[in-house]
Amino acid sequence: MRDALPQLDKLNVAAVGISPDDPDEQKKFDEKYSLGFPLLSDPDHRVASAYGVWGAKEMFGKMIEGVVRSAFLVDESGKIANTWYKISPNDTVPELMKALKK
Repeated sequence: MRDALPQLDKLNVAAVGISPDDPDEQKKFDEKYSLGFPLLSDPDHRVASAYGVWGAKEMFGKMIEGVVRSAFLVDESGKIANTWYKISPNDTVPELMKALKK
């Protein structure tokens, strides 16, 4: 998402990330990768659960509970316009751009 921010700015689209990490960990991550967009903390998984992205997933051959990487396009009125569950980081921006061209 970071690398696509100039394109998204031209389209008047904002990026926001959310994870169960605490704000201090998120700050370190942001400083390391210079994200350029806000990261929201969801340590109790309420938001992830509400969006249907907290649950069982496989990691390193083991089943664990955690965030299932997903992306959401939310329109100006706050309505979810598009969803991508289990999307890879490499596919997120191309899929978003396809949806924005509709």
